[in-house]
Amino acid sequence: MNKIRPYRQIIECLRGAGLRPTRQRMALAKMLFEGEGRHVTAEVLHNESISNGVSVSLATVYNTLNQFTAAGLLREIVVDGERSYFDTTTTDHHHFFHTNTGELEDIMADDVIMQNLPVPPMGTKITSVNVIVRVSPA
Repeated sequence: MNKIRPYRQIIECLRGAGLRPTRQRMALAKMLFEGEGRHVTAEVLHNESISNGVSVSLATVYNTLNQFTAAGLLREIVVDGERSYFDTTTTDHHHFFHTNTGELEDIMADDVIMQNLPVPPMGTKITSVNVIVRVSPA
């Protein structure tokens, strides 16, 4: 769900994920899924919603992002203990994190080769590996 979608497709997508298509979810989904893959923080999405005339609290934005993530519509990328981004591209891939701007940039999954992963603890299995490469200006 990375492209501009008509409201009917957004409604179907939300319902298919088990979410009721409320006015606020619809407005936030439209902003999130316009264009190609996006990486947004709750604060950025909240500011966008205000700029677009959508009356929604920051708490509602956080709740909606977490609901979309739990439903598989977004991926949460935690770059440090204080900052999480929500990624509209849910397929396996990695990220560059630009430390000077706070921007995330996709790295194709095939561009990172994983070797010698540790043996997971007994009774568990590795389900995914997410690489964040921190970069700064040279």
